[in-house]
Amino acid sequence: MANFLDDLPEVFVSHTNISSQVSQAAARGELKKIGSRLYTKNLIDDPKVIVKRHWAYLLSEYYPDALIADRTALENKPAEDGSVFIVSSKKRITEIPGLIFNPRKGHDPLESDRPFINGLYISSEPRAYLENMRPSRARKGSVPRTLRQEEMEERLDKLFRVRGADHVNSIRDRAREIAPKLDMQEEYEKLDDLIGSLQGTRDSNIKSDVGKARKSKKPYDPDRVDLFLKLFEDLSDFAPHTRAASNLSQDERVNLSFFEAYFSNFIEGTEFEVDEAADIVFNNAIPAERPEDAHDVMGTFRIVSNYSEMAQTPKDFDEFIASLKNRHSTVMALRKDKKPGEFKTKMNVAGSTQFVKPELVSATLERGFEIYRGLEYPFQKAVFMMFLVSEVHPFTDGNGRIARIMMNAELVAADQQKIIIPTVYRNNYLAALKALTHNRQSEALIRTLDFGQKYVQAITWDKYDEARAQMEATNAFMDPTEADQEGIRLRLPA
Repeated sequence: MANFLDDLPEVFVSHTNISSQVSQAAARGELKKIGSRLYTKNLIDDPKVIVKRHWAYLLSEYYPDALIADRTALENKPAEDGSVFIVSSKKRITEIPGLIFNPRKGHDPLESDRPFINGLYISSEPRAYLENMRPSRARKGSVPRTLRQEEMEERLDKLFRVRGADHVNSIRDRAREIAPKLDMQEEYEKLDDLIGSLQGTRDSNIKSDVGKARKSKKPYDPDRVDLFLKLFEDLSDFAPHTRAASNLSQDERVNLSFFEAYFSNFIEGTEFEVDEAADIVFNNAIPAERPEDAHDVMGTFRIVSNYSEMAQTPKDFDEFIASLKNRHSTVMALRKDKKPGEFKTKMNVAGSTQFVKPELVSATLERGFEIYRGLEYPFQKAVFMMFLVSEVHPFTDGNGRIARIMMNAELVAADQQKIIIPTVYRNNYLAALKALTHNRQSEALIRTLDFGQKYVQAITWDKYDEARAQMEATNAFMDPTEADQEGIRLRLPA
């Protein structure tokens, strides 16, 4: 009997040749019956969870001739209510824990349809788009068989963003070829009209926000905008401290700005010893072998030490874009290959993060700026502005420095303390950015920047040597990897 059970999958449909053994095992408590002829060896997990893990295998057991079709062929998984839509010769709906198999009549698999496990097929991408152009209604609280127009527009917009116009047009061309075989000429005409309208060459009614934006030639990245809304909500729940900086002397401003520029460049890999950087900034001593790196530090300092410039925050989107480009032009002036003051024309990537595509930059920034305007407190605006620029990454290079400049401009404009990210704090900062980008968790970023501002307030900035000594004593200049290995952290002055 042990061998019999070992040969069975986690969940299975009983057949005549094993029904007697299955019944005996169930009577002994070694199997659990969870549906009509449906058993599982897993006596612990929720049957719905077990069944959904094996939905495709179970589909082949109940409907061996199935073609996965309609919305399931596009979503490649059961719908929220467990519905799986198929074409099959069997007419009867099958309900088991967590799943509802919904068959309908339809054309057998075409040569272009995709073979799947256990003899199943999935509608090809062109066929699936044709199928989903048919209207359908939800019944008894279940999801409809096909996607709504808004969902189709959103899916096509994502294809435009991820795969490009050539891929979408290829789907349309192949759909035109197979439509007569499927008797779906009317559905093809609807698909053709929808794709053309999204490209701006037709004028049918578009319902979704992303669809309307694409039709008007202002496509944006909806996933990023959703992330900006999440940060907006979390910032709105955060009560920031007010750390005033209205009475800073000229010396305090200069010294703080130097270290702000120094650390901001160090984060991006423009590394100098502190004394060397100070010689560059204060004595214009440009090392012959690294003029561009030196200018990066000087350009950053030139902006962040100009409190009149830093007190300028955008009143509208046009001012926002102008400020971004002007500040980038100043910082990256010597790096002509990075196109100072111009938005990127190629995708940029950092590790596992792919930033916003060039054609989506402007409209995504505009959507983010609209959200930014709804924030009340300077610290909230500073954090949001930094993440907006960093996440879109609108320039070929220099995005991190510009993001932090825009962040601190929000604080300077409100007479509040700046935020700096000392070298030892670099990994904390980058990890916090990734947590929000990849996991939608913003607390680490908010807390990290809050501590960065608290740290600035705790340092005495009126004397350069004293400020540097305090930062050395608080581990500010330590290599972040070595510090992590030794358990050393940035700390406030005693």
